[in-house]
Amino acid sequence: MVQSQMGSLDVARPVSGPRSSPPKARFTRAILGAVLALVGLGISSALGDIHGHALHQKFYAVFGATGFFVFAALAVHSASVTLGSVVTARAGRSGGGAVKVISGLVGYTVMVFVGLGLLAVPVQHLLVGGALTGVIVGIAAQQALGNVFAGLVLLLARPFTLDEPVRVRSGALGGTFEGVIRGISLTYVTIETEDGVVNVPNSVMLAIGVGPGPHRSPTEELAVVRTGPPPAPLSEPLGRPRRPASHLTRRVLERRYGHRSR
Repeated sequence: MVQSQMGSLDVARPVSGPRSSPPKARFTRAILGAVLALVGLGISSALGDIHGHALHQKFYAVFGATGFFVFAALAVHSASVTLGSVVTARAGRSGGGAVKVISGLVGYTVMVFVGLGLLAVPVQHLLVGGALTGVIVGIAAQQALGNVFAGLVLLLARPFTLDEPVRVRSGALGGTFEGVIRGISLTYVTIETEDGVVNVPNSVMLAIGVGPGPHRSPTEELAVVRTGPPPAPLSEPLGRPRRPASHLTRRVLERRYGHRSR
């Protein structure tokens, strides 16, 4: 009967999704893509000339630039994913995702400018405009960029890791408090304390004193199992005084034989 009921039930089986490549394979792919991109760069620079009169010079220029774009994109993608996975293992998903996006953005920007240079596209005006824009954005977002660079320093130096209890000493934060590191991103460090979760800017965490804290999490220390009062023993009815055994025996005899026992 049990087997028939179990057979009628639909058992949910885990569906295996696409497996991601291990970090070592991605790193090898990034190195191979970078080497092939340099080969394409050399072919386009040494043998090609997009404005040359000979057809083979134009062919080498376009062929080398195309190879550079393809293999450089492969190298940048593999390198950014590898960096993101490494940082995720150290600082959590938020930090790993931010490092992946920033490294990919920088890599693709360099790739585009180098590729346009191979095709003899004038990029001087773009570089000048980008430099001016960078200066303006840097001045306007000085505090945010300071947190980003401080986050990179924290990720590289690793003064603390995820789920590590720490003791923070800072006058700006109100003295000394203890907590557990719950997240490290490019802008904030998330610390779980007895009073709740605190997001501390990376620049502040880089400037204050951080030491080892208690071995247990604050939530584990504050967790108290609340139970009710112990149950009353079964032999003693609630709200009634305990009667002697002789009185109970007389009551049983009265019910059974219909007369009082003496």
